[in-house]
Amino acid sequence: MKVIACTAPYGKGGLGQHLAQIVDDERAAGNLAHYFAASPKSGDDKGSVVEAPWLGRIIPYTPLRLRAAWKYYAHIEVFDRAVAKQLPKADEFSGFVGQALNSFRRARKLGYTTLELEAANSHVTNVMRLHSQALRQFPIGEDSWLDERQARKTINEYNEADIIYAASEYTRKTLLNEGIPDSKIRMRPLRVNPRFDRERPPKQDDTLRVVYVGSLTVMKGIPVLVEAFRKVSDPNAKLTLVGGWATRAMRQYLEKAMREDPRISVAPGDPQPHLLEATVCVHPTYEDGFAYAPMEALCFGVPVIVTEDTGMKEYVIEGKNGYIVPTGSVDAIYERLKSLGKNPTALDASPNAGFAFHGEKV
Repeated sequence: MKVIACTAPYGKGGLGQHLAQIVDDERAAGNLAHYFAASPKSGDDKGSVVEAPWLGRIIPYTPLRLRAAWKYYAHIEVFDRAVAKQLPKADEFSGFVGQALNSFRRARKLGYTTLELEAANSHVTNVMRLHSQALRQFPIGEDSWLDERQARKTINEYNEADIIYAASEYTRKTLLNEGIPDSKIRMRPLRVNPRFDRERPPKQDDTLRVVYVGSLTVMKGIPVLVEAFRKVSDPNAKLTLVGGWATRAMRQYLEKAMREDPRISVAPGDPQPHLLEATVCVHPTYEDGFAYAPMEALCFGVPVIVTEDTGMKEYVIEGKNGYIVPTGSVDAIYERLKSLGKNPTALDASPNAGFAFHGEKV
């Protein structure tokens, strides 16, 4: 029987969807002992809440508030230690990268036979390298959620895990490149929420509508996309960023961009209404082990532009349902947007073709 732990809420956000898939698959196989999350599925007696509300209250009054990496490390370390204290007796433990070292060591003492690690991102050294590239290219005042201390913890998890699950070939290759033996790695293809299992109505005009879905950070490539879009000369083109900023620096950067170019807007909330009208979904991230958002767009019938450092690029057929561009390249994204502006139907993403869905349709 297996115990699973993840800091995300069940089914919410990319990490939460990843968690939900594992929980539901293990439940269906009759192998789910228990799972720990920020919030479990409603009414699920197999799930327990792990939270530390006091941490959020003290952060504004401590040096933790000064660095994203400090806050992130504190959050996941508190979660990991809490899970370790509550582990029931079981055979297998499954944790997510960066969140599982204390739980791994406690599970070993309790006699667990198998420790599994879910690699939601590429190898941590690759993440650090690409985050550094992003912050050098766009020094707007943000910092990465990842630092050397967190990287060391993650590397220890790689070493202590019996099995590491990779959601993409991209992630698998980065693990191999850093010396993790192939015998330790398993593939776990991720599936998309079935609410994207539908056809869009035909577009009513040829307006170039560019949509991004996800968190608004430098590491996700937001400045790359914004600067590329601002080079597009079409006065009717629109860029909609569906997500929220987590830093003052990004808020100031985007507010300035929107003042200077009213074609740009930020729209937190459900991405579906925006994808219904989108010409293309652009995911300009510097690193993503998988990337749910552009995968959801493809399932919805929306073509995509993604970078070389995202796992879901493996689902892109170049020139048919999307384009793969060099990571961090403003010019490459601009050229693709310019060509789509001249020919909005140049790409054809057949909705749902070849993709698997997970969970209940809503």
